[in-house]
Amino acid sequence: MKQLTKTKEKVSFGLDIGSSLIKFIKLKSSKEGLELNSFGLEPSVLDLASILKKISQNQNTFRVNISLSSPQAIIRYVNFPRMQSSELKLALKFEAQKHIPFSVNEVNLDSIILKNDLPDNKMLILLAAAKKDFINQRVKLMEDSGIAADIIDVDSLALMNAFVFNYSEDDIVKDKTVALLNIGASQSNLSILEKGMPRLSRDINIAGNTFTQKIADVFSVDFKIAENIKLNLEKDKLEKISLAVESVLSSLATETRVSFDYYESQGLASVSKIFISGGASTFPGLKDMLKNLLDIEVDYWDPFKKIKLSEEISAEKLKAVSSHLAIAVGLAMRER
Repeated sequence: MKQLTKTKEKVSFGLDIGSSLIKFIKLKSSKEGLELNSFGLEPSVLDLASILKKISQNQNTFRVNISLSSPQAIIRYVNFPRMQSSELKLALKFEAQKHIPFSVNEVNLDSIILKNDLPDNKMLILLAAAKKDFINQRVKLMEDSGIAADIIDVDSLALMNAFVFNYSEDDIVKDKTVALLNIGASQSNLSILEKGMPRLSRDINIAGNTFTQKIADVFSVDFKIAENIKLNLEKDKLEKISLAVESVLSSLATETRVSFDYYESQGLASVSKIFISGGASTFPGLKDMLKNLLDIEVDYWDPFKKIKLSEEISAEKLKAVSSHLAIAVGLAMRER
């Protein structure tokens, strides 16, 4: 979870390729801090290469940081025998096979030591694994678009990176245990941070498309019409739409509560607040519905809170789509 150094000016680009939208961020880093130079959203279409080529040419950017999500990439928090970082690199392949559902020969592995002072001579490791075949497909897609994939991250790590950068010193987060819930189109990412340190990450297959399918069922229409109903929110349909969304949210809340219970069963602190993001999180009333279902404070967060906007950026236009851009921000902040 490195962030850009601030010793000299540098431009970096985060590209979040979602199932519904492609989100991109261009950041400039200097000794004064981070500055947003450009942002945008494009629809994900079958011919992704043409969209990506258009983005890179319009932005004059040909090296990007990208990310993967489940089921192509997974994160595990596991206890390893205590060892030095150099030893961990040598032992990683052997130890990882005990904790991931893939053959270690099928994946690229990475890890970081989170705590090295656990009882019984153990240490806590964040272990990331990504399928090689999917990485190769994504790299080829970039190359076909005239783009080089510089860093390949995991969605939930990019999200946490952006959040920690913007909020780690805030009283509502500092020395607290909080959750990040990013509700996208095809899946949601749930992460728990304890004093800014990642402690649990999970992908949940309940998201914006689930809301849309429920609306389709309620109104007996196809998916495309239901998506239009969800986005336009006509007054005479609002009550039925809200009931449909709340029924799906109830399932999402249940999965979230199960994750909290598992985390807290390890004798760890209770989650004090949930911060939400993602395109599907902006549905009117969703925040309050989730708060009532979980009986925990829920709020949106600003991935640009500590990032200066260049003169060309419209703050109003950015605010309207900022919840979509959190992962892209975290990607743009990465460096080798």
